[in-house]
Amino acid sequence: MNNKLTHILSLGLIAVAIIAGTVAYPHLPTEIASHWNVNGEVDGYMSKFWGVFLIPIIMVFVYGMYMAIPKIDPLRADISLKRHYNVFWVFLLGFFAYIFALSLAWNFGYRFNFVVALAPAISVLLYTIGSMTEHSKRNWLIGIRTPWTLSSDTVWEKTHRLGGILFKWAALIPLLVFIYSDTSATLFLILPIIFISLFLIVYSFVIYRKL
Repeated sequence: MNNKLTHILSLGLIAVAIIAGTVAYPHLPTEIASHWNVNGEVDGYMSKFWGVFLIPIIMVFVYGMYMAIPKIDPLRADISLKRHYNVFWVFLLGFFAYIFALSLAWNFGYRFNFVVALAPAISVLLYTIGSMTEHSKRNWLIGIRTPWTLSSDTVWEKTHRLGGILFKWAALIPLLVFIYSDTSATLFLILPIIFISLFLIVYSFVIYRKL
């Protein structure tokens, strides 16, 4: 995915979210459901404005990060020209757009288990993270940034090659919520990211010590 298409898709997703929020605004309740517990049930609310427009605002901020990161990276890694980098940011914006759509649907009266509905999007995002991780070059702002990966191209490449594979396989784990759709389902959405991140920190140290 080239830069031009990335900008078009990103701005398109942001525009759709803003337009959808604006159109839906008059028809929504004064308090907006904004947080769901481990059972996929609402346990938090926001005022109408922030409940509707917080996610679109976050999407604008995310788009700003996409444009800024290649320019402020101290290593000047030209990651903005990498296809996998661009795909990741589009999918990240799509992830927020999907959460926004679920939120609007819930506040319009549709009832479903929010955790289960979120699982497929997390799977796609994890796979996209894995793809970007596997192909990333050493930089200060994106990837598995430890003192050891940032000190050596070899450690960076080995850590990120393994990390990419692990994140891709971990993309299957959130789908287990369709089998275990109870309170334990939330663990399938959170634990893969925590476990892989901690494992890769240790792995990068071990590889560094071996060099």
